[in-house]
Amino acid sequence: MLTDRQRHEAAELLRSAEHGVVPIAPLTEAFPGIDTEDAYEIQLVNIRHRLATGAVVRGHKVGLSSPVMQRMMGVDEPDYGHLLHDMELRTDVPVPVARYCHPRVEVEVGFVLGDDLPGGTCTPADVLAATERVVPALELIDSRIRDWRITIADTIADNASSAGYVIGEGRDPRELDLRAIDARLTGDGELLAEGRSDAVLGDPAVSVAWLARTVARFGVPLRKGHVVLPGSCTRAVDVTAGATFTAEFTALGSVSLSFI
Repeated sequence: MLTDRQRHEAAELLRSAEHGVVPIAPLTEAFPGIDTEDAYEIQLVNIRHRLATGAVVRGHKVGLSSPVMQRMMGVDEPDYGHLLHDMELRTDVPVPVARYCHPRVEVEVGFVLGDDLPGGTCTPADVLAATERVVPALELIDSRIRDWRITIADTIADNASSAGYVIGEGRDPRELDLRAIDARLTGDGELLAEGRSDAVLGDPAVSVAWLARTVARFGVPLRKGHVVLPGSCTRAVDVTAGATFTAEFTALGSVSLSFI
């Protein structure tokens, strides 16, 4: 476990890497004693810093929500990060690739909450009852760690490698089988990846319920109006300038994001 001073040092390294778009070596090399508790505290140091300078929390994202990714990272549960207002992207505004270190896109079935979620007792049924709509989503992920050489502690500290997101209109979740939504990611018309919503813990509502219970331990509520990205249905795909990516979902619609 790290000291409070070391946690703040690690947070500053990540903050500088993001602002300067210059990735750093894994935190696990500079701080070999780092664990997941340290990593969440480092994440919170930087989130508090951004809130103090005017950022607003718009929701949260879940990472490592597939068994394959958990095995690769050597963990038995997902992780999470924060979505802030300045991470919101638009389909009609191209995103400059130069803002990011090594960006990738992921395909997600997003949730927009119509009511607050309960905390430590939250169930998938609670999630469905509180969800205003589920939406087609693309998450832009980025690692401030050089070459994506990340461990679980590195990605948690780095706000779960989150960088931005865009969502579409969506539908009432009660009109859909959330476990059986097929998803396709295309880049300029070429199929790049495909998957299904049950790749996310068997049901993306399970992922959202896990998130509500987990953040409740830190006194963090999931509020009405928040966006929750529960995890990717497909593999992540590298971003290049000039590309346009489209995520298409059966019975849910599509959403696109362009890069310059």
